[in-house]
Amino acid sequence: MKFLKTLGLLVFVCFHYVESDGGDEDLKDEPKLKLNEKKAPLRAFTAAELAIYDGSNPDLPIYLSIKGAVFDVTEGKDYYGKGASYNALAGKDCTRAVAKWSLKEEDMTSDVTGLTDAEVKSLDEIFNDVYKAKYPIVGHMAFSIVRDDAIPLHRDGEL
Repeated sequence: MKFLKTLGLLVFVCFHYVESDGGDEDLKDEPKLKLNEKKAPLRAFTAAELAIYDGSNPDLPIYLSIKGAVFDVTEGKDYYGKGASYNALAGKDCTRAVAKWSLKEEDMTSDVTGLTDAEVKSLDEIFNDVYKAKYPIVGHMAFSIVRDDAIPLHRDGEL
């Protein structure tokens, strides 16, 4: 009987938790992630694969990467499409560029080395308040693993 009471209490607590949207008041202001609405599995992109989705082909979606997450920004094609004002970001990992509010080619990288505290804060705010809040995530970047002597390794760990 004690087992049934415990089980009932557990079910009640779980139901209440789900009904209250997780029960964590601190996360209410945190933007919810929008995953790919087409329900396709998330995938890993290399830089070369991501470059295909740069807005130059009207039959393909437009993707960009920030902080390793690949977003489908096709909804914003007026901004990211071919010839548009932010097309320089499309088809690339533009983490550093977003942090620096830059469209320079040398800033189209995931490298955040040397960013100021203000730039890191700006990156986090834009990532959360714009990209996570507005665009679905379709995958992530497949970064290379690097040994201490900076020789890139293949995914299986061999040269």
